Amino acid sequence: MAGHSQFKNIMHRKGAQDAKRARIFAKIIREITVSAREGLPEVAANPRLRAAVAAGLKQNMTRETIDRAIKKAAGAGTSEHYEAVRYEGHGPAGVAVIIEALTDNRNRTASVIRAAFNKHGGALGESNSVSFMFNRVGVVRYAAMVADADTMLEAAIEAGADDVASDDDGHEVLVGIEGFFAVRDTLEQRFGQPATARVEWRPNMTVTLDEDKAASVMKLLDVLEDDDDVQNVFANFEIPDDVLQKLSD
Repeated sequence: MAGHSQFKNIMHRKGAQDAKRARIFAKIIREITVSAREGLPEVAANPRLRAAVAAGLKQNMTRETIDRAIKKAAGAGTSEHYEAVRYEGHGPAGVAVIIEALTDNRNRTASVIRAAFNKHGGALGESNSVSFMFNRVGVVRYAAMVADADTMLEAAIEAGADDVASDDDGHEVLVGIEGFFAVRDTLEQRFGQPATARVEWRPNMTVTLDEDKAASVMKLLDVLEDDDDVQNVFANFEIPDDVLQKLSD
């Protein structure tokens, strides 16, 4: 599955970035703040907030830090007002890139993202300039040890999922946006907290990269992901295993 392979490519690359804990925390706290402000500040009654809290706990964020962020968002007179924005463009080798951000200053964020594209061989495009190359889907991931492939497939389909991809790295459950939270919650009741659960842009067409092009694309993605306003970055590339290994050495 193209998207699954590309996700593994990115996760492998991001393994070297885990030391950036403070930046990761800041992004999660921003998502918690927006989720709590736009919906109910109660985890059980707000699916988006619940997902943000789960992401925080997975990164070993303390309950105290999470509760403080929720209370701050629910309080009156807070000065921080974030809005969700999406940017689209082409990176090196014609790779399509979608960036999701939460920002309190659209002009600042757009300027930083445009500069990143320009510096690293790409170009920021107009709205919907590359989104037709992607599908919007819910993705729930579990470690391989949670269940065998047949058990996960049966449970996921019964819960309302569309498809499951299982291999030695784990299980990836795909579901339409409308049924995402219901499927996630049903699987969580049976298998426990998933490794990740979020709505993603999954490519319906991909670009296979050689070593030089892959290195250039990764530099751009690294710069984009390092920006505090950027929450998620999706791209439609594939990196062969042998090339990925060279880049990781």
